[in-house]
Amino acid sequence: MNKLFNPMKIRNLEVKNRIAVPPMVIYNRTDDTGYVTDIQIEHYRKIAQGGPGLIIQEATCVEKAGRLCDSQIGIWEDGQIEGLSRITKAVHETGTPIFVQIHHGGIYGFMEETVCPSEIECMVRGKSKKSRALSLDELHRIQNSFAEAAERAYKAGYDGIELHGCHNYLISQFLNSRVNVRNDEYGKNPALFAKEIIREIRKRTPASFIVGMRLGAYEPTLSDGIDHALEFQACGIDFLNISSGFAQLSDPFKPDDYPFTDLIYGAQEIRKRISVPVFTVGEITSPKQADEILNTARVDMVNIGRGTLVNPNWASDAINGKDTGACIHCKTCMWRIEPQKCPGRIKYERKNS
Repeated sequence: MNKLFNPMKIRNLEVKNRIAVPPMVIYNRTDDTGYVTDIQIEHYRKIAQGGPGLIIQEATCVEKAGRLCDSQIGIWEDGQIEGLSRITKAVHETGTPIFVQIHHGGIYGFMEETVCPSEIECMVRGKSKKSRALSLDELHRIQNSFAEAAERAYKAGYDGIELHGCHNYLISQFLNSRVNVRNDEYGKNPALFAKEIIREIRKRTPASFIVGMRLGAYEPTLSDGIDHALEFQACGIDFLNISSGFAQLSDPFKPDDYPFTDLIYGAQEIRKRISVPVFTVGEITSPKQADEILNTARVDMVNIGRGTLVNPNWASDAINGKDTGACIHCKTCMWRIEPQKCPGRIKYERKNS
């Protein structure tokens, strides 16, 4: 498993191994203000102590009206910087770098009135939902909110940001031509909305500040995902973290004999075409499998999400050849409700007590 434990660089940032903890929203750990709480600080401290090469903080909203729930961490106002800086301090004390994923939900926001690149009706969390189209003024305001959020992230001590450009959220909605049917330049060039955000962030932050993106491989097809990746590389992106796009209007694909998930296949094909680091995710359950993916797909980092929730020491245990535990995929994630009642965690702790 030499590759899994090998160091690498993201731009000029040294990363000690190829294990990334991806963004995973911790519900009900803050309130409507979006301000950081002690519970969240300790959550990230514990994960950092577990030895990953990189942590990417959960989706952190750039506008209060763009939240996916009423208990989402925010980065929409300066008063939130103090709490966010407590997270970065706790993580950096372990020698681990941390990025923050900045996010706007678009039609997938929890508010009754939401916005989208175009007027649309689609299924959101099992219910039909309508959303109105953004005006140009609103579109530019949200772009500015992303750029201001990145400035706050730099002031709070993050090593970089990850634009949330997948999982059905606003940037994903712009990138998917089946969702974004605008007649203006933002419809004719689906990547333009995010490219302008990247350029503005570059103007407002130092050259050492990392700017990456969580990107859908199939947006709506793999060919589109590859084209988007090439555009963002040309725009100066530092890494791409590949996942799913606007799922109900996309066409995931992998060859019948491919040994891993369609998300990993998508990341593999994107990595063939670009030179910046590419991360992958998709049912990665063991260190051996993670290393096989790195070597087969030729990607640069693997995301270990659920495994880290079950066992915050996943990376250290992998490095030391110990049992890492595994998520058992409950129908309703018990970790999100009450971590100590997570069946996967209980099973791991009993086995290793």
